[in-house]
Amino acid sequence: MRLHYIQHVPFEGPANIQGWAENQGWQISGTHLYRLEKLPSPDELDWLVIMGGPMNIYEEKDYPWLAAEKKFIGLKKSSSGQP
Repeated sequence: MRLHYIQHVPFEGPANIQGWAENQGWQISGTHLYRLEKLPSPDELDWLVIMGGPMNIYEEKDYPWLAAEKKFIGLKKSSSGQP
């Protein structure tokens, strides 16, 4: 299995989620949006974990990467057929 996490701020990483996934033998990868890293193709992952942060979903003016993230989440949901 391939788990991907989206991290919004440097002080909230995957912590125990990463350890759990590694113990399962899963591949783990992440996108650090605060570094403006590119999101992967939805087909490149099986599980998606979205980390928290101080922003709200409507604050695209302050966090311009929110628009791309919301689009990515919609693409992943529609391609998986799962909630």
